[in-house]
Amino acid sequence: MLRISQIKLSIDEPTEQLLGLVCKKLQIKESEVKAFRIYKESIDARKSNMIYFIYTVDVSVEMEDKILDKGLKNVSKTPELAYTHVKKGSQPLKHRPVVIGFGPAGMFAALILAQNGYAPIVFERGEQVEARVASIEAFWSKGILNPKSNVQFGEGGAGTFSDGKLTSRVRDLRGRKVLEELVQAGAPEDILYKAHPHVGTDLLRGIVKNIRKEILRLGGDIYFDTQVTGFRIEDGKLKGLTLDTMGEISCEQAILAIGHSARDTFLELFQSGVSLSQKPFSVGLRVEHPQTLVNQAQYKKFAESARLGSAEYRLTHQAKNGRGVYTFCMCPGGLVVPSASEDGMLVTNGMSEHARDQENANSALLVQVFPEDFEGNHPLEGIEFQRKLEQKAFELGGGSYKAPAQLIKDYLEHRPSTQLGKEKPSYALVVHLTE
Repeated sequence: MLRISQIKLSIDEPTEQLLGLVCKKLQIKESEVKAFRIYKESIDARKSNMIYFIYTVDVSVEMEDKILDKGLKNVSKTPELAYTHVKKGSQPLKHRPVVIGFGPAGMFAALILAQNGYAPIVFERGEQVEARVASIEAFWSKGILNPKSNVQFGEGGAGTFSDGKLTSRVRDLRGRKVLEELVQAGAPEDILYKAHPHVGTDLLRGIVKNIRKEILRLGGDIYFDTQVTGFRIEDGKLKGLTLDTMGEISCEQAILAIGHSARDTFLELFQSGVSLSQKPFSVGLRVEHPQTLVNQAQYKKFAESARLGSAEYRLTHQAKNGRGVYTFCMCPGGLVVPSASEDGMLVTNGMSEHARDQENANSALLVQVFPEDFEGNHPLEGIEFQRKLEQKAFELGGGSYKAPAQLIKDYLEHRPSTQLGKEKPSYALVVHLTE
């Protein structure tokens, strides 16, 4: 196929005009096109008087080499897009491979293993998505936390209850593989070409269930409500796992896909002799504002266009002390949601449904944290750093998982807020003004 990039349509021009523009560019007739697909779509809103959609498309035509010989600008041969499976080993496995955790990483690790005939066994401490939804709704409506199945733990991991953004800043065919599998499991096909694709938590709940069914169909086994609580390591090699529901099993190959909130598992790994080290990470808060404000800032007079949908943003800043400050997980038309996984600690996350049609937008505003910020040299000291922040946030919220809140201006000027602004916070368990 041929790839044509930098094809521009104004906001008033429908995508049906793309084929005609491509043929004009290639100097051929539409009847000569055998296949046509959009590879990428992005929005150019840099000019206030007009917004453009920028496309890259792939087409199949007769005599492609002859067209390439013309040396047309922005026309090239389409790169190979087919995913190449991981090379198989040459020695039989003594035991079936195990995947620990069924969030995004564990889910796709298990899927790839199953597709290659390895019949993986998956252990996930949380519930399958149907039951997990009920546990999370009980937390959001009544503050009743299930420490083993919540926004962090359970089928699909934290990603199931988030915006479902599918972005990566690396170019790798494995990213395309992920998108194709999500579409196969029920995601909208436009995630294959949108510059900033997203699914939405309402659709993800069904998608992760379909991926689970496919792993089972291919011979895998998935055990929910089952936590790995111990690792038997002999001569530096894994020999077995201890499970809270079935005792010890033999295991020599295991993929750890436990996420960052499985703090008890990190402790168990450390106590089992696994080498761990401190690492930098980021901490911060959620900033919430009207979605109309973001739309107007990004799209100006076109802010009400249904074709554009809810606008996004990304901010970065280098502080005078050298730390990076940046927004992360920006959720257009979304909600700030309670996301704790431990009793007496407060964590928030952002979430959008597919339509992104809620009144507010929100994003995480983060600052870099380095090992020298921790109180000691223990490999797990970063976890204690996190816990202290979460405990303090819980206290400032007044308990019961209410979130401490301030107006942005008051926060920047280091003073308490005496009242909320006109924007209504979306946090389900109510916010508490900090003193």
